[in-house]
Amino acid sequence: METQDILKKVRHIEIKTRGLSRQVFAGQYHSAFKGKGMTFSEVREYQYGDAIRDVDWNVTARFNHPYVKVFEEERELTVMLLIDISGSKDFGTDSVFKREFIAELAAVLSFSAIQNNDKIGVILFSSKVEKFIPPQKGRKHILRIISELLRFEPTEKGTNISNALEYFTGMIKKRSTAFLISDFIDRSFDNALMIANKKHDVAALRVFDPGERVMPPMGLVEFADPETGELKTIDTSSRKNRMLYEKWWKELEEYQRTTFRKSGVDAVNLSTDEDYVQPLVKFFKKRSM
Repeated sequence: METQDILKKVRHIEIKTRGLSRQVFAGQYHSAFKGKGMTFSEVREYQYGDAIRDVDWNVTARFNHPYVKVFEEERELTVMLLIDISGSKDFGTDSVFKREFIAELAAVLSFSAIQNNDKIGVILFSSKVEKFIPPQKGRKHILRIISELLRFEPTEKGTNISNALEYFTGMIKKRSTAFLISDFIDRSFDNALMIANKKHDVAALRVFDPGERVMPPMGLVEFADPETGELKTIDTSSRKNRMLYEKWWKELEEYQRTTFRKSGVDAVNLSTDEDYVQPLVKFFKKRSM
């Protein structure tokens, strides 16, 4: 993509996502994540309606009367976007590649965050961490993030989610809200995800193309693996081959569901052929309940 084309694309994404963040997402985002950036303020006597989870059991036992911990919302949160830019992101059977779809998601989340005075940082990863953009505020910073997502070419094409999560937990010391954005075509990241979610508040945004779900019968087709470059000719008309592919895809989705559930990470599925607005709004509302 030429520089002029990138600038036009960045501007288009800004206009679209900035409006969405103001009109739709800012309030939902604030409600969904404000409770994760809380600092301890004081201990006071229990009052009718206080949540049981806020009871300070040590103080309650000492004075033989219920007391609760009072927290205040931090005015400023750090939001980290962990974005998969491996080779599989340059895939698309609809009108948009996964890479461009992810760039829009990142922009919406970024503009929503700055509406709430939060800092935004980014980790771009493939099979290794490709780039770290430290958390900052401001429109220029977000435009830089969008531009990087559209133009950045990773040095490696594979995917290693564990590496990205381990880098994140080691680099960001203060508790933050993190969005892990990927197609999650990877395995063995369950332990790293669990550790990251204990230290931070992690949410998973799974992006997929509808063409990845099934293998259409098109006869002999030469496929190129976008992450390894390996070429392979496959008879797509073979019922056995289509069934094997379907089995692999279902097993991958089951691993993802199990991993998110065990690690306590909220996740949302986003298809590139559908509008992401309603699924995100529903996701934010669910987290704020």
